[in-house]
Amino acid sequence: VQLQASGGGMVQAGGSLRLSCAASGSDYRMGWFRQAPGKERAFVAAVSRSGGRTYYADSVKGRFTISRDNAKNTMYLRMNSLKPEDTAVYYCAADRAYVNSYDYTAYAYWGQGTQVTVSS
Repeated sequence: VQLQASGGGMVQAGGSLRLSCAASGSDYRMGWFRQAPGKERAFVAAVSRSGGRTYYADSVKGRFTISRDNAKNTMYLRMNSLKPEDTAVYYCAADRAYVNSYDYTAYAYWGQGTQVTVSS
């Protein structure tokens, strides 16, 4: 499984970004995690195989939207109302398990990460 994340960048607080993750297939549950300097990798959002179920960290609920287009083998993360504390490297992840997990160790496949920087 190959994952390629893109779409990161620098934005002012209150701005928006859309991350994309191109996968080599679609038969996986997928998710986004982020890691800020000196901190552990943290769950951001996840989506089921069909896209019908989504899960979010409390810190991003109402601001971020995860989705996927299985015809394009691509997952997205729309990030609105960005805050400086959202600054991190964002990673997309995938796994063949059927049960959702908020734990990064439960995902077997990882993209290379894309930097998101939010200035105040």
